[in-house]
Amino acid sequence: MTKNNKKTGFVLLRPFRRNRLIGAGLAAALLIATPLVYADTIQQQIDNLSNQNSQKQQTVNTLQLQAGSYQNAIITLQQQINAIEAAIEVSTEQQAKLQQEIITDQQQIDQKKQQLSNTIKTMYIDGQTSTIEELASSKNLSDYVDKQEYHTVVQNQLDDTIKQIGVLQQQQQSQKTQVDQLLGTQKQQQGQLDSDEQQQASLLSYNQGQQDQYNQQISANKTQISSLQAEQARINAQNSRTINIQASGGSGGYCDNGHGNGGYPMVWCNAGLDAVTTSGGFPSRECTSFAYWYFTSVEGKSLSVTGNANQWIYTANRPVDQTPEDGAIAVSTAGPFGHVLIVLATPGQSYGGVTAPAGYVITMSMNYDFQGHFIVDERAAGSLYYIH
Repeated sequence: MTKNNKKTGFVLLRPFRRNRLIGAGLAAALLIATPLVYADTIQQQIDNLSNQNSQKQQTVNTLQLQAGSYQNAIITLQQQINAIEAAIEVSTEQQAKLQQEIITDQQQIDQKKQQLSNTIKTMYIDGQTSTIEELASSKNLSDYVDKQEYHTVVQNQLDDTIKQIGVLQQQQQSQKTQVDQLLGTQKQQQGQLDSDEQQQASLLSYNQGQQDQYNQQISANKTQISSLQAEQARINAQNSRTINIQASGGSGGYCDNGHGNGGYPMVWCNAGLDAVTTSGGFPSRECTSFAYWYFTSVEGKSLSVTGNANQWIYTANRPVDQTPEDGAIAVSTAGPFGHVLIVLATPGQSYGGVTAPAGYVITMSMNYDFQGHFIVDERAAGSLYYIH
């Protein structure tokens, strides 16, 4: 088992079995000279980026809920503003109507005052006439009585008119005061609603700005992950020589790209890349998933490894050297992730009718292209380490 030296951050490597080493000094020097700081591995970088994206996406989701709340508040406030504006319009019309009524009533009051003035003048003139003179000027007694009654009626009408004028003025002034107060209150409410709406709009704008920032960060992280994966796929292709044969064990499924599927369980072969967890805890259709499954399930060997592919030479609980062997796990440390494969034939051996040329091994692996596809190819034997 490997142990982390917490003081230095280097991995303490377990000794290799001497009888399995070729060029032991070179291999050991290479392994020991390469300190493994787990926090700096590419896979953990990708895991960190993915975790950041997950957290940022949760934040974006929360912000979207908040934005919906702000938007609903704005809609409600706008409805209230529309209602108060309609009420203000009604009050304004009522105010204008009352003002017009006051003007009309004032005109009537002026007319009544003029009539009153004329009547008072008539009564005053009549009042200067003595009773003897009124009797003398009257045709008869009945005419005199009629004049007296007329004066009384006019006097009463004058009293009633004055009272009506006073009451009407009070009513109109009271109504106008009420309408003015109502209109003032409504305009104050409108101002508050406008302020509230502006505040909600400001919060919504700030919220959307935050969403944009987080979405940009998520996009940048995805671009960085894609760049790392594309670089590893390029290196895999550069170090591989494709041969036109199929691996035994099975074919078909999404992971079959013309080379079969190596017997990889169909439930994993048809799953999306990294969609499900397979044996050993590795994601589906990854090179690590296929190599672990084949080595433990088909060859029946025990294996304990952790990390991405290029870490297996450090974390495997089995002998590691640079001697190719049929059935061994070949490890390429090239690229940000590395790559693990199963050896099908060593130099001079044949597989599927093809003989591995000098200096090359025939291998099979999954996800060489970071699309989750299976391949059979040839690789330079000296560029690989082997887990036996």
